[in-house]
Amino acid sequence: MTDAETPGSGAGGRRHHRPKPFAPADFEPFAGGADPARISEAGHLAAEALVNHGRANSDPAVTRRLVKLAQKEGLEVLAELWAESPARSLPGALWRLYALNTATQREPERFASYFSAGRQRSDVSRAVAGVAEPPGAQEVLAMTDSILTGAFDGEFDVALERTAAFCRIIALGQAGHADDSEISNTERSTRLTHTADLLVKTAEDLEAAAGAWRHGELA
Repeated sequence: MTDAETPGSGAGGRRHHRPKPFAPADFEPFAGGADPARISEAGHLAAEALVNHGRANSDPAVTRRLVKLAQKEGLEVLAELWAESPARSLPGALWRLYALNTATQREPERFASYFSAGRQRSDVSRAVAGVAEPPGAQEVLAMTDSILTGAFDGEFDVALERTAAFCRIIALGQAGHADDSEISNTERSTRLTHTADLLVKTAEDLEAAAGAWRHGELA
């Protein structure tokens, strides 16, 4: 994972910005393409079908396939369906689960470093996130996989809250790294501070989505 945006192109030659893995709340919209209303409707239907199918199925192999969906299909494919959905909606929440999982899979060492720095500042979020101690790269990978697994074979709201807790810890870690870089690398410090702020907003959205799910209002 880099701290910079990388351009890419989608199916059919449509150009878009590749999502920033560390900042799901800041994904750029795609240029051009089909009717946004139809894309939104398709995204909602796909998210609902995916979650319902996963939660109704007790086969661990099916759950594993759902967890690895972004790796198999490509995060950009999911982004076309869900990236522009409201943050506090089912497709918006599901998108953030997959985006954070994919970001961690891509650069587990970086996320482990942020987590290690951030966990010292938030015992509560660390406990909710549930990562093993000490939080190395493999432990962080296992934790994000377990969260996404729980979205399908456990309680969806708990998965959202665990992801929110993880976002808060990573944001604290990024803020700590930003402080350390403030003198030696001002540009990096500013960038990390910005992405930390975005992750805090993502955490707030996920917590609100969890509450809406418990009340049967997340759609």
